[in-house]
This record gives sequence, structure tokens and C-alpha cells, in this order.
Amino acid sequence: MWFERLVKLQARLRAKNGCPWDIEQTHQTLRTYLIEEAYEVLEALESGDDRKFAEELGDLLLQVVFHAQIATEQGRFTAASVVREIHQKMVRRHPHVFGDQRAKDASEVLRNWEQIKADERRAMNGKGSGFSGESQQAPGSLLDGIPQTLPAVMQGFQLTRRASRIGFDWDTVEGVVEKLQEELRELRQAQSVESSEQIEEELGDVLFAAVNLSRFLKVDPEIALKRTNAKFSSRFREMERLARASGSALADVPRDQMESLWNQAKISETENEPRKPAKKAAVPQ
Repeated sequence: MWFERLVKLQARLRAKNGCPWDIEQTHQTLRTYLIEEAYEVLEALESGDDRKFAEELGDLLLQVVFHAQIATEQGRFTAASVVREIHQKMVRRHPHVFGDQRAKDASEVLRNWEQIKADERRAMNGKGSGFSGESQQAPGSLLDGIPQTLPAVMQGFQLTRRASRIGFDWDTVEGVVEKLQEELRELRQAQSVESSEQIEEELGDVLFAAVNLSRFLKVDPEIALKRTNAKFSSRFREMERLARASGSALADVPRDQMESLWNQAKISETENEPRKPAKKAAVPQ
């Protein structure tokens, strides 16, 4: 009921005599808001404030409804189409729940999931558009469907995760750590020859290995890095505050004293850090 009311509300905002701002929006102009709302959901989740979490999920849902309304006006699809598509997809990709198949554990579920996705892509490509030669298409890749527009860290995470589902993976975490150390050594070698192109390539390899390590440890690297960014920002701001309290601007503080301020900020952060309940990691979809 509330979902239907939200759909009607967005239609009213886009209608004649509705909201001028809403009427002007397109899929392209809304892209930034979609990304921003997704990150605000993650921030609310981390805060542990369920009211804020629910509110931000609502903002993200509004973006879905907004895009669906624009498509509805253009006769392409509706909000009901969006719900129907995901409902059918979830039934189709869970044959161990809604069909006769069985899955012994989460790993087998993910392997089956990737196989079903690959079958779906082949079926979609097989429909063709009536042009000759389409049946001659090369076989699809397991990596198909990973957006090129993803941030590099998220894209690397998706690439290694896909590959791991068919067994292309390290046996132990030690192997991934050794690979990271190997890439760091190669980066140092690139530094010695002072080749900016080679340094860029080797640094990319280091970052990719670190992303792969995070996936192996079942940590989302984008979220981990966002949390570290927030931690650095908080500590740096505290350094600035401490410097001002002593009558100086942080930029005028000698380097060794900056290190002391950094350590004080870390201690202050630990003392003021609220205790949060542990969260269970969700199975990636």
C-alpha cells in the first residue's frame, strides 16, 4: 500500500502543475543522487541508528521510483515492472528454495547463482534482433555484467569474486599476502628505474592484490577504505583542534610535534569511541 502511494506521489510531482525541479529531472541528472543515496545508506547502517537507516533506505527507494516514473512517462516500463523483474529473478536464481535443486552450503549457492546468470545472458543474447550472424557470437564470459563504470576498487573486488567462484583463487590467505608482498617488491624495483609508467602499473598491481586480499578475508574493500578515510579525517580534525588549543595553526607545527598530535588524536578517539554491536556480513548478490 505505501509503495503504491509513493509511486502515485512521484507521478504527481512530475505531472503538470507539479514540482518544477522534479519535472526537469532525467535519468542522467539523477545519476549523482542515486550514488549519493547509496553511500548515505551505508553510513546510516554503520551508525547503528535504525531510524536513520530506515530513512536513508527510503531515500534510496525514492530514486528507484523516480527512475521508474520517468520510464513510465516514456512508455518503456513501470515501477510494477521493476518489482516483477526482481521477484521473478529471485525465484529463478533460488532453485534450491523454489525448485527441486539442493544446495549444501552458501558456496554452492553462489556457484549455482553464477551459472544461472550465465544461462540468462546466453538466453538474452540468443534472442537477437533479427540480424544475420548473431548466432555466431562468441561465448559469454563469467565476467560479463560487471559495470565498467564502477569505481576501480569495487570493480576489482567484483572481478576477483567472480573468478573465485569457479575455483580460480588462492588456497590460503598466506598465498594472497605473499602475492601482495611480491607486488610491493616490484613497485620498489619500478621506483629504482624512475619510470612513471611502470610505477603506475606496479602500483595498480599492489592495489589489485590488496583488493583481492580483502575479498579473501570477506571484507568489502570499498567500505573498509571509506571507514579508514573517515578515521583519518576525524583524527586530522582533532589534530587541528589540539593545535588551535595550544595557540598555533597545524600548518605551523613542526613535523615531529604533528606526530605527537596524531597520537593524542588516536588516544582521544579510542576513549570516545562508542561500543557497537557486531554485524553479520551479508552474502553478496
